[in-house]
Amino acid sequence: MVTAHFDIIKSSGERAKFSIDKLRASLNKTGAEKLIVDQILDKVRDELYQGITTKEIYNRAFSILKKKNSYLASKYKLKTAIYELGPTGFPFERFVGAILKYSGYTTVIDEILQGKCVSHEIDIIANKDSETTLVECKFHGEQGLKCNVKIPLYIKSRYEDVKSFCNKNSKNNMRLAKGWVVTNTRFTQDALQYGKCCDLYLLSWDYPKNDGLKDRIDRLGLYPVTVSTLLTNREKKFLLSREVVLCRTLLNDKFYLDHLGISEVRKKKILHEISQLCNF
Repeated sequence: MVTAHFDIIKSSGERAKFSIDKLRASLNKTGAEKLIVDQILDKVRDELYQGITTKEIYNRAFSILKKKNSYLASKYKLKTAIYELGPTGFPFERFVGAILKYSGYTTVIDEILQGKCVSHEIDIIANKDSETTLVECKFHGEQGLKCNVKIPLYIKSRYEDVKSFCNKNSKNNMRLAKGWVVTNTRFTQDALQYGKCCDLYLLSWDYPKNDGLKDRIDRLGLYPVTVSTLLTNREKKFLLSREVVLCRTLLNDKFYLDHLGISEVRKKKILHEISQLCNF
């Protein structure tokens, strides 16, 4: 079967040619053995049809991988798991704050800062090496949406307003270093171009190259609780409502699982999966 002849529908609604190599690469990143990857590719290849969506392809691959190894399936569903942090953007803010914390920053979530013209509610204030970074998070709960240039334009103006106030207030010890915009999706080309031009740091799912959200999560072992294939949706919602966004939190605070009434046998399986994810 020549897979290049099949058109697929991306989450954005765009059409593209199916690439078996891209699917193989995404499966290889989970650490799955070649035999498992080949079995999944054969199964997906057999079920292709014109106009199949990327979501359907993902669901087929995920279903097979979950039967083989829940830990690998959890890694594979990372992108979907971040969307599941919604519907509000607050858990995503806490998740980004956790990534910054484990990268050496001290962080404060949802703080009001005075600007020259008006006051601003800042998603994350991050401090490192005596410098302060203002971080704004743009969460999308629906795949296929992108952050256009209006977002960094808006964030840049807020950053400059706060910076103007800090620079003119001699009693203020805050040394602003940079403004960030973080999204769980992708930026449009105009947004990326504007970010570079005005020195605004942009962080998305796969940008900057080799240092995007996915790369940082994998590198630090900071997976959201929504990534687990063993926790139910109800249990995940409960944890998020208690501001538990990281899997590794459960390794240190197992009482959250006890509070959910999870049996010892199942709890052991969940903690084993999480310890593998977090590289413990």
